[in-house]
Amino acid sequence: MARSFHRKRSLEPNSELNITALIDLGFALLIIFMISTPLIEKEQAMEVNLPVASESSAAAPPATADLVVLTNGYRLDGNLIGEPALEEEFARFASMREPPVVSIRADADARYQSVVRALDLLKRHKLSRINLQTRLEE
Repeated sequence: MARSFHRKRSLEPNSELNITALIDLGFALLIIFMISTPLIEKEQAMEVNLPVASESSAAAPPATADLVVLTNGYRLDGNLIGEPALEEEFARFASMREPPVVSIRADADARYQSVVRALDLLKRHKLSRINLQTRLEE
């Protein structure tokens, strides 16, 4: 008697699904979100301890020094000065308890090197409160 090793073919649909790949994908996404969520929260909500100002100190604006870079030199607070005198003024600003904000306005025809030289002098004297002024085109 011969044996038959064939399965009986059934016309019923196979209701078993292989979801192993879906579970692996779900775990991978879960790990990615668990790692990235705290980083996003830190980026959006940075705790800053803000200083408290009294009414008398809030009314006084910071001191400013107006530096104008021209084609033929520098003007500090309206006085035409050379580079050595400019460096002396910056040294004086650096020795102040509260250095002023240096506002730089460069003439459109001034050499860019003159502006860079002024910025180098500010950096040398550790004056970091700088305002570079421009005007809007109309």
